Amino acid sequence: MNTVALGRTGLEVPQNGFGALPIQRIPKADAVRLLRRAFDGGMRLFDTARAYTDSEEKLGAAFGGGLRDRIVLASKTMARTPAEFRAQLDASLRALRTDRIDIYQFHCAPQCWRPGDGSGMYEEMLAARKAGKIRHIGITAHLVGVAEECVGSGLYETIQFPFSHLASDREIALVGRCAGAGVGFIAMKGLAGGLITRADAAMAFVAQFPNVVPIWGIQREAELEEWLSYMRGTPSMTPERAAAIGRDRAELSGSFCRGCGYCMPCPAGIKINNCARTSLLLRRAPSSAWLSPEWQAEMAKIESCTKCGRCASRCPYGLDTPALLKANLEDYRRVLAGETAV
Repeated sequence: MNTVALGRTGLEVPQNGFGALPIQRIPKADAVRLLRRAFDGGMRLFDTARAYTDSEEKLGAAFGGGLRDRIVLASKTMARTPAEFRAQLDASLRALRTDRIDIYQFHCAPQCWRPGDGSGMYEEMLAARKAGKIRHIGITAHLVGVAEECVGSGLYETIQFPFSHLASDREIALVGRCAGAGVGFIAMKGLAGGLITRADAAMAFVAQFPNVVPIWGIQREAELEEWLSYMRGTPSMTPERAAAIGRDRAELSGSFCRGCGYCMPCPAGIKINNCARTSLLLRRAPSSAWLSPEWQAEMAKIESCTKCGRCASRCPYGLDTPALLKANLEDYRRVLAGETAV
């Protein structure tokens, strides 16, 4: 397993990180057991956020004692005012049972926060670092333009951005820019929100970039064990894996919904970031949950779409979201009627 230096932070971790969003969905005892197994298996970077309900609390229960100094702990704030920033940081420290967060990140940043921009947000990061509450300043983004600006600003020590073998040339170039600027690159959505189903191919792809640390969203023991097996033998880019990646790119690149949620909220109450990709989820990550009465009701809301255009105007990937919703509803109904196999 490769070891990655996170830019100029001085932090070094295995190229195999733990994304702690999914543990909010499991009981605390199960989450603690999963997290400690990840540590025992060699994972050292653990990424969470104030927005992930009780994820921070579960990480605190797992690592708040003697293991704290042996991990790199990253969290995030979605604060948009200095007062919110201070309150969220203090709440995170309490939940995580620690006196400092190694990498503190602006979460889903809509802009490159800068000192003197009038918001006071970057100044809060500096004050928190001076007070010893955080060690390094990071930012997360889904918009490649914002990410590029943040890297070029010299203000951020790490950036977290969606990165998988579905990445565009521009997104791959962003990785190179980070390497040149000494900015650590933390890769989220390495499985494209569950649409990439070959973990070995996903790992083989990211292993080609020596400055990238992926954080895999992990909820189940079987998932964790697969990622941990790569600590002992990282998959290489074989012709067969390259062919699988090629098929994924042919099917998904460009026209699929990544589930980032920038289109939300919807005035009609549609859960766009799932409804616009249900057809792919049914085929690539099959689950009976997508066919439940509850989810049928969610999909039926697509009929109430007013075509206001807000979702399309907010999409960082330029998708025709109303058309995607309509196509997914039509295909979903064919699956329900038994006309199409899953």
